[in-house]
Amino acid sequence: MRRPCYALLVLAAVSLGGCREKPGSAPGLLADAPSEAGAATTPKTDTDGTPSADAADAEAPPPEPSGPLLVDLAGIAHLPPPIPESAPRLASIAMRTDVVAKPDPKAARVGFLRAGAIVEMDPEVAGTAGCKDGWRKIKPYGYVCVGPDATLDLNHPIVKAATRRPDITQKLPYMYGIVTRGGPVYARIPTAEDLKAHEPGLKKHIAKWEKDKESGATYGLDVWMKWKSSPSPPALDAMEQKLTDEDIPFFLKDGGRVPNLSGLLKSNDLVKIGQVDRRNGVAFVETFLHEGRRYNLSTDLRVMPADRFRPIRGSDFHGYEIGKDVDFPFALVRRPGAKRWVWDEGKNKLVANGEVPYRAAVNLTGKQKFVGGVLHYEMKDGGWIDDRHAGRVDPAKKMPAWGKNGEKWLDINITKQVLVAYEGTKAVFATVVSSGESGLEDPETSKSTKRGIFRIHTKHVSVTMDSDAVGEEFELRDVPYVQYFQDGYALHGAYWHDRFGQPKSHGCVNLAPEDARRLFHWTEPQVPHGWHGAARSLTGTVVFIHP
Repeated sequence: MRRPCYALLVLAAVSLGGCREKPGSAPGLLADAPSEAGAATTPKTDTDGTPSADAADAEAPPPEPSGPLLVDLAGIAHLPPPIPESAPRLASIAMRTDVVAKPDPKAARVGFLRAGAIVEMDPEVAGTAGCKDGWRKIKPYGYVCVGPDATLDLNHPIVKAATRRPDITQKLPYMYGIVTRGGPVYARIPTAEDLKAHEPGLKKHIAKWEKDKESGATYGLDVWMKWKSSPSPPALDAMEQKLTDEDIPFFLKDGGRVPNLSGLLKSNDLVKIGQVDRRNGVAFVETFLHEGRRYNLSTDLRVMPADRFRPIRGSDFHGYEIGKDVDFPFALVRRPGAKRWVWDEGKNKLVANGEVPYRAAVNLTGKQKFVGGVLHYEMKDGGWIDDRHAGRVDPAKKMPAWGKNGEKWLDINITKQVLVAYEGTKAVFATVVSSGESGLEDPETSKSTKRGIFRIHTKHVSVTMDSDAVGEEFELRDVPYVQYFQDGYALHGAYWHDRFGQPKSHGCVNLAPEDARRLFHWTEPQVPHGWHGAARSLTGTVVFIHP
């Protein structure tokens, strides 16, 4: 039974849908396929079953973006000026607030906001159909219903608590950690009595954490200090001295509780509101010390002990701008251990002469030959590299119609594990990817990536992915820079591994976080600044996936 990348969109604590083990078995799965080779088609519904925007339903197409991309292919961010304080504004107070094409609950969804996001709006009520407090038109386009998911009160507790926005200037939008030792999730900072009740094995846990060199007290403090201006003492020193930070989130001081953004606070008496288990990945927006122990605050405002997690830095790799960093023909080294070979005339064979770094881009002369049944490419420095470790990259031999028409498109070669981004007929960026670990097997029965011609239709700055497969249970929250193109299949950043260039995923196309960030902001539909996602069918960037 097919198990793609297990995309699951989470709103508060309630599953809204996503891919399951069989395409089409759950409501809202995208089953449309290309009608013919060379013609990209787009599904009519998003991953959670609600309609995507299309030309027939939208009031008007979104305005063409003006100015530079928010993040360009060089990785440079171009952030617009902040919204004027005097401008009328609206704020999201839910993990997902829908932006729709018309002031109508049945209108197509064109985007998403996330709790704490503040956007400029037109002050006039645009209608009340299905929305008692009225629809507001927001900038640059779309409508939001003022009600349970959005407010005009910028002092709302969730708005004030969720001021940390995803950071699109860095490779990962949040701080990330993977659970190494399962533990509780709290609604407030636990007292000594709470710890006795909910973490009875705490002393043993801390003793293991102190000695763990790979994910313990001495590892990765810099990850938790991502947004801090002042350094923190080493974790063991802080614990020994029972230090407490001055900048504890205001709502947690003096026994305060988190606003109920997660939906898990079923009563005011609850202290423990959940559990995290091994292999869970969580994104955080804040960190602080309390009586020597470090706690992190998740994106949905849950309090979690940092010592239950291994801090995640994410891969530092990123791809190459074609024409700037590298020129055709070139090869990308997709596996570690690539040798540089030179021809020994005396021995009449290739002999090893150094190594070529993993994921390096090497310029080629264009010459190639088989030696010992293995294809080798000649590098411009006179050496040779074999195609078992490197994939040669050439421009498209036959330009497809969408390229001739000047569209942006992505060419993904599963065999080579290489992605090339085009602007019309011009190749502009190349990188290595990790597609489905089952290679070229049947995507319907294995963990392989679906091949074909698709269009990106829905994008999320971050979204949760999980698996219910026996023996493979995991939940990865806030997977960064997700771009859906078919069923539950997506391009997205992967913060949990660094094996890009080799098949690794459950079916999605994994990208190094920095590559995911750059391509997310390059592709269509564009996600306006301050939004958490966008949805649009028929006109999204073409994704061509082939052997």
